[in-house]
Amino acid sequence: MRFENTEVYGFARALHGMRNPLESWAKNDTVEENGRVIVGPNDLKLCQRLILSGSEHRKFMRQIMVSVDITGPLYWWKEFDTYKVGTVANSTSTMHKLASTPITLECFETDDYDGSLVYGEKKLDDVLSAHIEFLEEMRVKYLETKDKRYWKELIRWLPSSWNQTRTVTMTYENLLAMCSKGQRRFHKLTEWSEAFIGWARTLPYARELLFIDETADEVKE
Repeated sequence: MRFENTEVYGFARALHGMRNPLESWAKNDTVEENGRVIVGPNDLKLCQRLILSGSEHRKFMRQIMVSVDITGPLYWWKEFDTYKVGTVANSTSTMHKLASTPITLECFETDDYDGSLVYGEKKLDDVLSAHIEFLEEMRVKYLETKDKRYWKELIRWLPSSWNQTRTVTMTYENLLAMCSKGQRRFHKLTEWSEAFIGWARTLPYARELLFIDETADEVKE
């Protein structure tokens, strides 16, 4: 999987608004230097207290936005699509662009692929190569004939390991839910537990906000 063009924005405004209920703006110590937000100790302490108090108290997390281009397999996107509330995604079009470029192994997710596995009397490498050859033949045949029957079979037999790129916008609240122990942090799909979680850990203040449960005892002291 690939995570590209990551942007995080709204930190300063979210942390300012976080203090609206008690009108404690004088304690706001978050600053922005050279385009980088630095969360002060006063604000960070309040952030963590509100996060641990529950979703109704941490509304500021819904105002910290993340935009990223994610390239991942269709079987992963199917699971990501369960997070409908608060997330928006704009994808490349399999419907319109599938036949525009050659179909090769590079078009599929292969991060932990093991082609030496045996299927019947054949190696997985052999089975996959034959299937990719079939897909490419359907693609070429469609381009030559413009017969939509070939295009339909190409769509029908496209594996769920096909990579698709989507520009995703979500909030830190969405990420807090996704990265929790009960959701995707220890998921058996490495696309979640290694790729997505690994990317999330690179976000600003991820340890303090998104993975706060890992240091909750320190926060409470």
